[in-house]
Amino acid sequence: MALDVDQVVERRALRRKVTFWRTLGVLAAVAALVVGVVALGGSEVSRSSPHVARISIGGIIRNDRDRVELIDNIAESRAEAVIVSIDSPGGTVTGAEQLYDALRRLAEKKPVVAVVEGMAASGGYIAALGADHIVARRNALVGSIGVIFQFPNVYELLKSWGVSVEDIKSSPLKAAPNGYSPTSPEARAAIDALVVDSYAWFRGLVGERRKLSDNALATVSDGRVFTGHQGLELQLVDEVGDEQTAREWLAREKGVSKDLRVRTWRTREIGDEFGWLSGAARALAGAVGFPAAGELLAKAAGSLQMAQLDGLLALWHPQVDR
Repeated sequence: MALDVDQVVERRALRRKVTFWRTLGVLAAVAALVVGVVALGGSEVSRSSPHVARISIGGIIRNDRDRVELIDNIAESRAEAVIVSIDSPGGTVTGAEQLYDALRRLAEKKPVVAVVEGMAASGGYIAALGADHIVARRNALVGSIGVIFQFPNVYELLKSWGVSVEDIKSSPLKAAPNGYSPTSPEARAAIDALVVDSYAWFRGLVGERRKLSDNALATVSDGRVFTGHQGLELQLVDEVGDEQTAREWLAREKGVSKDLRVRTWRTREIGDEFGWLSGAARALAGAVGFPAAGELLAKAAGSLQMAQLDGLLALWHPQVDR
């Protein structure tokens, strides 16, 4: 009987040792992977050697100093050309303007071609306008030339519950509209003036960059999205194709060798860092038998990448029936 007890104790001790070394091994592997990726900059092509740079513009566009710095660094690198891969419904007008200005500065030093992989709508299309040449997949979405200002108004809901929100302000249009009281005609007119002014800038940018006549500009600037195929006919894009099409244009028009390798340039964002953490958590949690913990951290990391958008938006979304 004593022998059986000793065997049980010994097996438990051995199991604990195996678990410890397994966890340590996973930690070492994850650390080595992170160090390797950071050292290589996410690509096997060095920034100091001739290459074609690739920038990815995805998701919601907003002000991003790190991205502007990245674009400025590419301008000073040995990249011989730049491909801007876009899949974005847009975002804030100021964020799109910032990105456009950075791409135009880059285009003064390097050939820049945009490739619309899925969508370049509203602010995403403003980004595409920053390139010298726009290529879009046949069924990608482009356009949505317009500006919107949205705000919820819960006045009637609060009124039905007998709730009112009082405010004391310096002038009638301060913090208007606020969503807690009916929107006055004066407040609505003030917001409308903002939208009209930004829309005029956006519309003028499209007309200038795409060299459209007044009639052609009127056709494409009513807020609709178009397929890449339709956009070609409407002069919103230059070619229907993909990144290979972009490389062919660079070789044909700019003398950029098709033999040059592509290097993807990335910013180090908070969301990316939490992505590494959640990936490591998944690996570790799986090794020690708690996969649910890794999934929880992964979801938390995804939530951290969401941001509130405020102010004027150049953003496309499908209409939802009320």
